[in-house]
Amino acid sequence: METQIIELEKKYWQGMENHDYEAVKNLTHFPCIVAGKNGVQSVDEANFKKMFESGGGDKIKVLNFSDIETQLLAENSAVIAYTIELGIIDDKQKAPVKCACTSTWIKENNNWICALHTETELAKQ
Repeated sequence: METQIIELEKKYWQGMENHDYEAVKNLTHFPCIVAGKNGVQSVDEANFKKMFESGGGDKIKVLNFSDIETQLLAENSAVIAYTIELGIIDDKQKAPVKCACTSTWIKENNNWICALHTETELAKQ
């Protein structure tokens, strides 16, 4: 089960990297809760699509997953926490960004979907 949750999280990021809205949407519970540098918000599907499409300027490249911790809470819920390193590809070739992330996955209609995601950029050391 832990391996499956890790693979789902990586599949989600691959959808973000490829700017594949359908792949990301199919892995998301609506409304979903998102927490990060812009605060906390509950996002319905229409607003999620707007947010996804507005993020099209910078392309991301997943460089590394590390420090992965998973926990199955029940048959239909699991949490994952990890560090991710992202390359931001734009005209200025920005330095890679490291973030600590968490996600809560729930099993609904026999499919795993993400109901909560947090992302915190780590201080540069």
